[in-house]
Amino acid sequence: IREKMKKFDENYIYLKDMYNDSYFPKFLVDKVKQEIVKVVEYLEEEGHTTEDIQKKFDIMTIAINDLQEEFYENDSEIETAARDSIGITVDYILKYFNIDIDTETAIGERDW
Repeated sequence: IREKMKKFDENYIYLKDMYNDSYFPKFLVDKVKQEIVKVVEYLEEEGHTTEDIQKKFDIMTIAINDLQEEFYENDSEIETAARDSIGITVDYILKYFNIDIDTETAIGERDW
């Protein structure tokens, strides 16, 4: 069980590369960001086990998987650049909160 968590870095730009790439519709990047923010808000609370945190990342990743169809409908997809951008964001969050989960493990449920 962890100590009381700190607030996330309010200056951090989530999914910066996806927002900067016109290939990704902004409203869909916003939806991906919303799923990640849910995990961050969870991490700002206290007393989660590593196992609980991983479950939260699994829920986030599956929710992002479910957005894939919407990306296709908008002539986009969650591909290499998106995967990298999501990975960079998740990696930053894990390090920021000092969570001992590998980025690949955190997003292990991905199908992108």
